[in-house]
Amino acid sequence: MTEPFVCVRCDRDDPDRVERVPFPSELGERIVAEICAPCWEEWKERQMLLINHYGLKLHESAAREFLYKNLRIYLFGEEGTAASIDAGEEGSVEW
Repeated sequence: MTEPFVCVRCDRDDPDRVERVPFPSELGERIVAEICAPCWEEWKERQMLLINHYGLKLHESAAREFLYKNLRIYLFGEEGTAASIDAGEEGSVEW
């Protein structure tokens, strides 16, 4: 039996957990330990919108850091300003 937990994003008590580490890093481990599956699915939708809206090229380290920063803000409530999705900015992110 798995240990119960409370999702740090939505405060739901003992929701479905993320089944596997999404990427091999401390951040990936933190997601499994602290974020529920529904919140993770919400982030994946948000991530897709950000990638498409800003025309991110994920092979570029700046694009990955942009997503990691937004992930930390979105899922963990870390300080910072989350990227907006504004049709007037489409395809033009400044690093």
